[in-house]
Amino acid sequence: MAQAKGVSWDSATLAPVVLIKSKEEALADRTWESLLGQARRQDPDIEVVKLDSLSYTAGDLAVLASPSLFGGAKIALIGDLENMGEELQSDLIQLIGNPSPDLFLVGVRNGGNRGAKVFTACDKAGLPVISIDEVKWDSDKLALIKSDARRAKRALTEDAAHALVDSLGNNVREMLAALRQLFSDVEGTVGEQHVKTYFGSRVEADGFEIADAVVAGNTGRALQLLRHALATGTSEVLIIANLAWKFRQLAHVSASMGRGGRDVTVPGSPRQIREAQNSLRSWSDAALAGAITAIAKADGDVKGFRGESQDAQYAVERCLRQISAARRL
Repeated sequence: MAQAKGVSWDSATLAPVVLIKSKEEALADRTWESLLGQARRQDPDIEVVKLDSLSYTAGDLAVLASPSLFGGAKIALIGDLENMGEELQSDLIQLIGNPSPDLFLVGVRNGGNRGAKVFTACDKAGLPVISIDEVKWDSDKLALIKSDARRAKRALTEDAAHALVDSLGNNVREMLAALRQLFSDVEGTVGEQHVKTYFGSRVEADGFEIADAVVAGNTGRALQLLRHALATGTSEVLIIANLAWKFRQLAHVSASMGRGGRDVTVPGSPRQIREAQNSLRSWSDAALAGAITAIAKADGDVKGFRGESQDAQYAVERCLRQISAARRL
């Protein structure tokens, strides 16, 4: 998820200059908090300074790095390096080449490629450059939740972790804050019911999450996500379209794994294709055919082509159950 030169965001070590390339602000903030904590353990009276890239003027860093008349060290955070101008870039490179014994500097760039020379200089000087990727996929969010539980030495059930991602996964900062709240309020193992009690009304689901659940054979979870999706306004047509895309991808990946597979064009990112290959361990060709047939029928029902279903929501639910039954073929 977040690694550069063998240094991950959660094992960053304080240095005269630490630069962070971040696509996930919540984890960049955590890195800063960790470094600040290390600095305060070294010097409880350390002065904390925050700078703004947009308002920076040439020489500000040199003044900050100069020894204070009253002594004492400083730690400075300069964020939004994606907005840095030439003056700041020049001063950063100078500081990296000649670090101050009285200053720790932490710089954060939230996306973009501005200041490449600064990051290259820091890397060449042997100072930490930490890359933090976006926590985009559910698998990454689950891994993050589980790693937080390990750090907190707390037990968390698999269903609880999934429920947290479903509830708050669209906002990583809120999701992690919710986990901390659960650890604070719940004694012992945190289970799915605890998540539902605290955050159940905020479950968000889309057709692809429903499709992932039914492909994994978790019918109960797929139905739960379906009801939340329908309750929050997701259309039956869109859900069926997402199911159709998912199973078409599985069929294409299955074909690509057989004879003549090199000629098959597979939709999706490399990660999605790898996940599809793993999912196919539980799906025979007959099972895929049964699922695709069920989806085609449901597509006609929800669009009113056949008029066989008076209730579009029921048609989607029936489709999920038929897909689950087909998985056993």
